[in-house]
Amino acid sequence: MPQLDPAELSLERKAALLTGADFWSTAAAPEAGVVPVVLSDGPHGVRRQADTSDHLGLNESLPATCFPPAVAVGSSWDREVAATVAAAVAREGRALGADVVLGPGVNIKRTPLCGRNFEYYSEDPYLSGVLGAAYVRALQAEGVGASVKHFAVNNQETERMRISADVDERTLREIYLAAFERVVTESSPATVMCSYNKINGVYAAENHWLLTRVLREEWGFSGAVVSDWGAVGDRVAALAAGTDLEMPGTQSGAKEVIDAVRSGRLAEAVVDDAVRRVADLSRFARVTGPPDPQLEPEDIESGHDLARLVAAECAVLLRNKNAVLPIEHVSRVAVVGEFAVAPSYQGGGSSHINPTRVGTALDTIREHAAARGQTVVYAPGFHRDGSGDPGQLRADAVEAAADADVALVFAGIVRESEGFDRDDIDLPADQVALIDAVAATAARTVVVLSNGGVVSLEGWHDHVDAILEGWLLGQAGGPALADLLYGVVNPSGHLAETIPLRLADTPAYLNFPGEQGHVRYGEGVMVGYRHYLTAEQEVRYPFGHGLSYTTFTTTGLAVTATGPDTARLSVTVTNTGPRAGKHVVQVYVATSAGPVRRPVRELRAFEKVELAAGESRTLTIELDRRAFAYWDIEAGRWVVAPGEYVIQIGENAASIVAEQALTLDGELLAKELTMRSTVGDWFDHPVVGPRFTELLAAAMGAPQPDQSEQAEDGMKMARGMPLYQFAGFLPGSLPSERLDQLIELSRTR
Repeated sequence: MPQLDPAELSLERKAALLTGADFWSTAAAPEAGVVPVVLSDGPHGVRRQADTSDHLGLNESLPATCFPPAVAVGSSWDREVAATVAAAVAREGRALGADVVLGPGVNIKRTPLCGRNFEYYSEDPYLSGVLGAAYVRALQAEGVGASVKHFAVNNQETERMRISADVDERTLREIYLAAFERVVTESSPATVMCSYNKINGVYAAENHWLLTRVLREEWGFSGAVVSDWGAVGDRVAALAAGTDLEMPGTQSGAKEVIDAVRSGRLAEAVVDDAVRRVADLSRFARVTGPPDPQLEPEDIESGHDLARLVAAECAVLLRNKNAVLPIEHVSRVAVVGEFAVAPSYQGGGSSHINPTRVGTALDTIREHAAARGQTVVYAPGFHRDGSGDPGQLRADAVEAAADADVALVFAGIVRESEGFDRDDIDLPADQVALIDAVAATAARTVVVLSNGGVVSLEGWHDHVDAILEGWLLGQAGGPALADLLYGVVNPSGHLAETIPLRLADTPAYLNFPGEQGHVRYGEGVMVGYRHYLTAEQEVRYPFGHGLSYTTFTTTGLAVTATGPDTARLSVTVTNTGPRAGKHVVQVYVATSAGPVRRPVRELRAFEKVELAAGESRTLTIELDRRAFAYWDIEAGRWVVAPGEYVIQIGENAASIVAEQALTLDGELLAKELTMRSTVGDWFDHPVVGPRFTELLAAAMGAPQPDQSEQAEDGMKMARGMPLYQFAGFLPGSLPSERLDQLIELSRTR
């Protein structure tokens, strides 16, 4: 479509284009070819509201397929799964009249207590960014715009409208902005949605550093920045910072913009730039929307079938003692737990989808059992709403389990939602009591979990034979879980977040959720597995863990440098087990190079590969500069330090099966020295350091034999002193002319 010329529009018309026409639509300017754009909540389905409007999931929306939320897709470790969900959402979005879907969410899981963790992929920014980029590419390939959210540092629901996330820049760059950066630079989303919260004291919607300097100037984002619904408090400040579109529409916002331009507080050129970006969204709009927005019956069926297929890719087999799964050579199966008939499959809030149908695990278990000549008995064990006699419900479940060859206990979290955080990571007490009682009675016990945030396995983990972590799997999650339990599908999910032993072990425990309007990100870059590994903190299951019904070996790792700060690796994976399966090759990089504290290792690449029994495949993976870089706060950019880097292949973040070291030339980053630089800075300077050491030795003279230890301690103390201060304590003088020469040398190298 032709580029809009804002000069053709009045200031009033331009201001109107920068605020929504209503709750879900943008304004139009027919004379300039600008048509309204319909935005819709997502991202694991289309929450298209026809006659009602809210952003909290309180009112009805049109029926749509509820696909697995991001918590599940993250555990698939599969770009194709993310893309498949996105493409299907786009197709349904078109049928329901949506032009832009508000997703994906790529915020980092800083703490397991965040109430919205079910909408996010991972505790790791690389995994989150790769899956988010795959989602955006696939969604927009179908002609629907994306809105990557919530930009940025929106990691809790507690006081989310006003909390200031206080974060140092290295942590921002390496952890909390990195996934957004990858999505923006690799997939060019139509929009970026700014978050409600403040970042270091400035609201995201009014944060010029975030929205203009970083997003536009550094990353090259050319799309529109849209506010989260109701996130704009000062329309003029937000527009000046880079928030183009205020949603939902307000008359006051347009008036504030007009008044600010006419008074000279806001340059009209800022308005014009924003108008161009918002008008460009018209390329996603249908000139005539569907007259009766609804899914066709065949689309409903195909959507549900697809949701079942992708859900089976996302569950994680945590434990499988004595290969109790899959359920094969048994005659009697007991199904316990109301989640088997009334599943938890999505969270609450703006992403809550009105599903076209909901499948249950029990129905599909009965189908699989009938095909195998098995008998199935069911007992609820507990009621989700807390009704009934807990003791009697538990007793009935134990009686059913006692006569079975295997008992399947379906447990999980009843209520998780946007708008509030969790208080703990425990399963409800009645469910824990049920698991213990069944495990004490049944011949074999399998626990199947449904939860949007991590739950503790402590107190009952060692009592059961197998655990299948199902997360929230969407409307077809129940049938998908049954397919996995019976081996119709081989589990291939891996944890995208760590399962801790205790909530108190988690990295943000002492700082979450903050106080007096501030939350301090005191753990820095040590988020998730980075913390647990570096602090040598034991966990129940590490990031990346996941079992299969087959086995794999990794051999032949070969790593070569392809430049001063890049590398290539090849590795061979073999399916050594009895059935086909999928394996995730997890590539980590470990180093102590550079002046900053690095985690023990960090995920830098991954590939998911499907192999038949006995099949081998050699993979080649490129590691770009960012795989080795850290954010240098003094240089204000990414730096690859010279030194040794160890490329590691992990079964998970804690278990390395192969590794190879290589040395990279990197970038010699030398500081410019002054008299206020510390003595340590002078010693460590790669060019000046040796010369300064000689100069200092001459000024100090040789220590007496009985004073060598004292001299050594003194130099350790001196490393932190500014040189001008240290020089005053020396027995001899440091020639100022020579120091000036060394300072000049530091500037030219």
